[in-house]
Amino acid sequence: MAATQQNAHARPRVPDSVILYAVGDIHGSITHLTRLVETVPFEPEDRIVFIGDYIDRGPDSRGTVEFLLSFRERFPKCIFLRGNHEEMLEDFLNGADWSMRNAYLTNGGGATLISYALNPLEKVKAADFPEGHLGFLFGTALKHGEDGFLFVHAGIRPGVALEDQSRQDLLWIREEFFAHEHALGLTVVFGHTPLRDVFQNPPYAIGIDTGAVFGGKLTCVELGDGKILNTYQV
Repeated sequence: MAATQQNAHARPRVPDSVILYAVGDIHGSITHLTRLVETVPFEPEDRIVFIGDYIDRGPDSRGTVEFLLSFRERFPKCIFLRGNHEEMLEDFLNGADWSMRNAYLTNGGGATLISYALNPLEKVKAADFPEGHLGFLFGTALKHGEDGFLFVHAGIRPGVALEDQSRQDLLWIREEFFAHEHALGLTVVFGHTPLRDVFQNPPYAIGIDTGAVFGGKLTCVELGDGKILNTYQV
């Protein structure tokens, strides 16, 4: 698996500087994740925003969560956002109705349960997961703002004030967001919708889900001045 770097503004790192990064949807693709971490020159003081969807569909959701827990110890300024797949798992464990439970299993949730050596056809409880795993997944944030960027999993609804954005839209919206401009005054960095390459519509939106679990790449972008400064992909 080859790693690539595209330098929009190649420059030496200033000593003691803090760099802002964002990482796209992982979906249990542990090999992509470990290769990405080997490729990107992260430092402990950096701000690294993970855009959500750590689990489901891919081959090793459990290994991905374990890796991210360890990564957080080494890079304590990480921010982990909630994706719609973390939301679906929580609903599944909280006794969602049959249709919602089935939707989770058929949208990659079965792969997550199997990675934890659990049978998707049997009753699964929160206590069946290792200590700390669900706390990590369900303790994730819905949004994060920093340096002129707004980080969310799926996007925002144009024409709605930030404080009035719905949980549903932050986790699930697609074309209604990125096919339109908005007036938030922030560049929205999002995942959720897999695209062939990084989506850029400055100064409105940057999309970083490049479909790692679907045979594409896992993307990390370095951000500053309202734009992408560097792109790393594996």
